[in-house]
Amino acid sequence: MHVLTQLIKEDMKPALGVTEPGAIAFAISTAKAHMKGDVRNVYLRLNSGMFKNAFTCGIPGSSEVGNYHVAALGAVAADPSKGLECLDGITPEKAEKAKQMVQQGRITVSMSEITSRIFIEARVVGEDSEAKVTIRDAHTNVVEITENGKVVFEKKQIAKEQKNDSYPIHKYTLVQIREYVNTVPLEEILFIKDAYKLNWDLLQEGLHSAKTTYGPYLLAANGGKLISKDEQKTASLFCNGAIEARVIGLSKPAMSIAGSGAHGIIATMPLYAAYKVTGYTEEDLLRATALSYLVCMYIKEYSGKLSAFCGCAIAAGTGMACGLVSLRGGTMEMMGKVINNMASGITGMICDGGNQGCTMKGVVAVDAGYASVNMAMRGVYIYNAHGINGATPEETMRNMGLIASPGMVGTEKTIVEILEGKNPD
Repeated sequence: MHVLTQLIKEDMKPALGVTEPGAIAFAISTAKAHMKGDVRNVYLRLNSGMFKNAFTCGIPGSSEVGNYHVAALGAVAADPSKGLECLDGITPEKAEKAKQMVQQGRITVSMSEITSRIFIEARVVGEDSEAKVTIRDAHTNVVEITENGKVVFEKKQIAKEQKNDSYPIHKYTLVQIREYVNTVPLEEILFIKDAYKLNWDLLQEGLHSAKTTYGPYLLAANGGKLISKDEQKTASLFCNGAIEARVIGLSKPAMSIAGSGAHGIIATMPLYAAYKVTGYTEEDLLRATALSYLVCMYIKEYSGKLSAFCGCAIAAGTGMACGLVSLRGGTMEMMGKVINNMASGITGMICDGGNQGCTMKGVVAVDAGYASVNMAMRGVYIYNAHGINGATPEETMRNMGLIASPGMVGTEKTIVEILEGKNPD
């Protein structure tokens, strides 16, 4: 199996609801499994990105939102064996019990530091037993478990954050990535079809829910049809109907990439719409999606998994736009121009957490992607000399990521301060 195939396969994961609440519930429920009796109190510490992303996010199986409620659900109902889908099957009784825990002040949530590096520390305390789980760098990467203060599991950690240029994806140029996409045996990437099944089912869930507003609006804007002759409107419906369903906490999972369900949706669903409307082959679709994923991952490994900019629109949107060029049979030169257009157009869009606003950001990403492709394939693009564009596509993608981390650390601090000032709990 090619290294790039392995990278995609390892990165693609089903996630129920927004990834950060799922990770929080996973951490707490894992800790609960290492203590005796019921949980009386939960003490949760999160890095700023994790804290922000789950702050007002919808939760599967609950009408509540945010860090406190998902922490309580992790303590009373989540199943850690399901990983990021651990909130699947929450009953109304369990949701009510979790709500009571929050109201009784038994959940404490604090922020550890302003950083894009994932950190979760979940400590659960019972009548005569307690346990603590620590997660680092990836949403389910448990690095330490303690029972009553004694370490029972420990994974060796990297002493400091990995340098941006040392990730495996950064060993490849855009030319090499596209060469891989064009030549990898089709059977090696057939697993990507799983993403379309999950994301399509999520879209359907949203369109049939009384809770959604964007999905029905985009359906009406598409002439009341799921698939119309307008590829871009169909793409926006496919993409953003699924994002809305995810962020409000409906019961179907998304296929995540780069640690995010919304990234996974934006990287795939507009391409699926193009496939349905324009009649590309399934092979074309799978190869274009592999390209979309890899470009998204390339940018994200520079920006960090959780940062102050919207990686969904910027990283996944740029990947999707490159995928569109691939579907349309465009050249490498055109692809580089698309990246310049996206870098100059939407880099810097903020991430203010996993919430309904992700849907609007997805609308912008689809529109920007289509505009960037339509222009670039006609020779209209922002030249390398301007702004943050680099001399090569690789430089430009690197610069896009650096805008987020370290560039927007101050922005992250301000966003968190605004959220804390709202105090929804």
